[in-house]
Amino acid sequence: MSQHPSPIGYIAARQVRVEHMDGHDFEVQTISLPHTVTRNQVRRLLTEEAEYGRWELHRLRRYRDGSTQAWLRRKVIKVRSTLQTA
Repeated sequence: MSQHPSPIGYIAARQVRVEHMDGHDFEVQTISLPHTVTRNQVRRLLTEEAEYGRWELHRLRRYRDGSTQAWLRRKVIKVRSTLQTA
């Protein structure tokens, strides 16, 4: 039984930024993958990001050269302190 390498090792570029959409702040992560990554590897990578990183798929694009770019997002939750200062 052969072991397939993890798709995380295939990430060509990853960028995370904060955007303001519809009155909410979202972290947006852009992942670029080369043409050598298969569809199953892309699916596995996106599943792992959703399950463990709580990211949701915002957009997925496969280019004519075979490379793939995925945009993931998650809502930024701002926590207020409940402690009262006396």
